[in-house]
Amino acid sequence: MKLKFYKIRPDAKLPSRAHLIDAGVDLFYCPDPVQYPDCYWKPEGEYRIPPGESCLVPTGLKVVVPKNHMLEIKNKSGIAHKQKLLVGACVVDPGYTGEVFVNLHNIGGSTQTIQPGQKIAQAVLVPIIVCEPVETNYDPSLLDTERSDGGFGSTGLI
Repeated sequence: MKLKFYKIRPDAKLPSRAHLIDAGVDLFYCPDPVQYPDCYWKPEGEYRIPPGESCLVPTGLKVVVPKNHMLEIKNKSGIAHKQKLLVGACVVDPGYTGEVFVNLHNIGGSTQTIQPGQKIAQAVLVPIIVCEPVETNYDPSLLDTERSDGGFGSTGLI
C-alpha cells in the first residue's frame, strides 16, 4: 500500500523507513515561520522545548490517510531515551487534511533542542474497524472471566 504525502514547504522531508521491515516510518522536523507560544523557535530553524512543556512540532507534510485506517504517531526510542521527549496524543484520522504536527512533551529537567531535518517520531498506519457505540443494560462485570475487573497491575510484575 502506498501512503501519499504532500509537502507544504519545500524543505520538508518525506517519511522514510530505516529498515525495510520496520513497522513505522520516521517523521522529521520541518521549520515553520510561525512561532508557537510555549516553544522557542530561531530563524535558522532550531526548535526548543522547555522542561515540562508540550509543543506541536511541524513536519511540513500533509497526508492522505486511507479510509478505515489511522496514522498513529509513536515515540522514537532514541529521542525518548536521550532527549526525554515523548509523543502525546497523536492520531491522524482519514478526514484530517491539515499539516501533520507531532505533539512532543519534554519530561526531562532541561530544555531540549531539535534541529531541522531531525527525526522526531514515527508513524504507523493502522487498520481500524469502525464501530457504533450503543448502550447496553448488561453490566460487563457480571461476565464470568478469569481476570474480572482487575486493572492496572493486576497481573503482577513477573
